[in-house]
Formats: sequence, C-alpha cells, structure tokens
Amino acid sequence: MNYEFLSRTFLFQGTSPEETKHMLSCLKATPQSYAKGSTIWQVGDQVKAMGLVLNGSVHIENIDMTGNKSILNRIAPGQVFGETYACIPGEKLLIGVTAAEDCQILFLEVGKIFRTCPDTCPCHEKLIRNMLMVMAKKNLELSRRSLHTAPKSIRGRLLSYFSQEMVQQGSSRFMIPFNRQELADYLGVDRSALSNELGKMRKEGIIEVNRNQIHYLERV
Repeated sequence: MNYEFLSRTFLFQGTSPEETKHMLSCLKATPQSYAKGSTIWQVGDQVKAMGLVLNGSVHIENIDMTGNKSILNRIAPGQVFGETYACIPGEKLLIGVTAAEDCQILFLEVGKIFRTCPDTCPCHEKLIRNMLMVMAKKNLELSRRSLHTAPKSIRGRLLSYFSQEMVQQGSSRFMIPFNRQELADYLGVDRSALSNELGKMRKEGIIEVNRNQIHYLERV
C-alpha cells in the first residue's frame, strides 16, 4: 500500500507515512479491487465502513424505481465516500456506488476512527479532526450541486458549474471529470439537449471545448 500517497490525502493530512501505516493497522483497514462497471454498494445496503479511493474512481449514483441512473458525484483518488451512512448504524443507502473505472478502495470503519485505539496513538486526534473536516467538505459539495441544478435552463446549469470549476482551478481554461453523459447526469438534464447547448455556446464564442477541457472565453 502506498502510505506516502495516503499521508497526503485530506483524511490523513498532517501525518507521516509511518504514522499513517500505524493508524491503518490499528483501524484494520481493508483494501478491495473492483472492475469498471461493477457495483460497490447498491440502494438498500447498510454499511459500517466508508471508502477511500486508492486508484481509479467511483460514481455516486441516484437510481429511481424504473432503474434509471443519474450521477451525483465522481470520487477520485484520495477522496472518500459513504462516511455519512457509516456514521448512522442501520441506515439504508439511498444511493448506489459503482466503479467508474478499474479501482482499488480502502474501507475504514467509522466507529474505529471515532474511538481511540488502546495504544492511544498521538496522531489519532488528527485523524478525528480530519474526518470532521471531510464530512463538512462533503456537505459543501452537495450544496454546490444543488446550486448547479437550481437554474431552469441547461445553459444556466452549465454556466454555474463552469464558474465553480474556473474558481477552483484558478483559470478560464479548466478540466472537468465527466464525459457528456456523466455531465448530463450530474446536472440533471438530457444528454442530447446538453450537447446541443454546448454546441450553441461554442458557436456564440462563449466557450471552446476539447474533450474534457473547457476554455471559457467570455463572461455572460
């Protein structure tokens, strides 16, 4: 396991690779591998552990009664998922989690994180503080998506999302982590309609699109 990488993640920030290795031993964390498209968790599951993506990525999905899926979020290496459900014993998942590509996930029991180990690791307090920050950050991400889906028009939703990415990446030329279908799902719109709107914005000189790279040419 790459403890150097883990010590640089948001969850383990402030700890050395050696401290991270020791904590994972105390937490009895278990890594598992998944092939692209495989189900990690499904609606109705009950979980005690949260997942930390070691490599690859996963999709958090909303699945309706007819089986239609929409992507709520994409979780990249170093990010976590399922922490809220893992904190509430017996709570059934209202979302599904699928491997967006071949990936490896490290599962950590939340109960063990919030309960100091018998060795009273000096770095455990850092882990607890980081965990609280992770949960606050995740709530902020959910709030952002709500902002992006609030506009009634597809263009309004695109501009809201693009504006956020420009601010976060500090440039009018930025990368997005979604393909067209995934972006449509994330914004809650039809893929064809989204592609049409992107084409219009390109013709009007508002944006340039090169696969996953967007160049925002003017403020609207």
